[in-house]
Amino acid sequence: MELRQIRAFVVVADEASFTRAAARLSLVQSAVSAAVRNLERHLGVELFERTTHHVHLTQAGRLFLPEARRTLAAAQEAQHVIEQMRGGLRGEVRLGVIQTPRHIVAQPALLISTFRATHPGVTVSVQAAGSVEHAEDLRRKRLDIAFVILPPEATTGLDMYVLTSEKLQLLCHAGHPLAGRDQVGLGELVDQPFVDTPATWGNRLATDAAFARAGLTRKIAYEIGDAAGLASLVRHGLGVAIGPMSFMRPEDEIRAVPLGSDAPSLTLSLAVPAGQAVSAPARALLRTARELSEPAR
Repeated sequence: MELRQIRAFVVVADEASFTRAAARLSLVQSAVSAAVRNLERHLGVELFERTTHHVHLTQAGRLFLPEARRTLAAAQEAQHVIEQMRGGLRGEVRLGVIQTPRHIVAQPALLISTFRATHPGVTVSVQAAGSVEHAEDLRRKRLDIAFVILPPEATTGLDMYVLTSEKLQLLCHAGHPLAGRDQVGLGELVDQPFVDTPATWGNRLATDAAFARAGLTRKIAYEIGDAAGLASLVRHGLGVAIGPMSFMRPEDEIRAVPLGSDAPSLTLSLAVPAGQAVSAPARALLRTARELSEPAR
């Protein structure tokens, strides 16, 4: 049994496809298929049910998968121990980043430069997407660690490390009828045109969940994928938004009105796959990010 065979098995299981696994491993499909067949021959069982269009784990494959993951993690950790003994941590961390309020940890360049100052032998590759996409990539082992903003029900299969949490407020332009209010309830907003982020982004998930809990629906008039664009639409009176005031800049001339007891919160966390050993480089990056977040708590 060889590590390359075990790695091929795990990636095929994650991707449910020999073709996608080959692309991820930068190998030809025949090499991946041969590695899995040789592993099955060594174990004396079939690990996958193969049809023309689908690849599924057999019962033996489902039983073997967690052990295979542990074997790969142990081999990687052993390699890191030797690399540290030889003069420093080495390897790669695949980091997922999101567009967030202006928290220090949300600035990839600052985090990576701080981390590389003490760990120059570690390469950090960055992937930008929404929180839902990052959560799925973590579960499928396409990322090692990621910034996410997710409601509790969307964190299955992940270990979460909370960095910051902020109550969301109504954001509206200075001349809006609600701008001078001390507080506003969600029920008063159902007829307002909303500006919001895409459906898989953390701010949108938190706001949608709050309206759902209250049994309310709202109208999304504009959906936009960056904070500056959201602020511009609100500033020009094209809609209201629910978000953290840290989305905004003083020059945006936007008013923040507190919401009532049903106000959603935006919780920024670092997530890693649950139930698995986190690599030494990923653990080191996690420590750096948490250290950087401490002043914002």
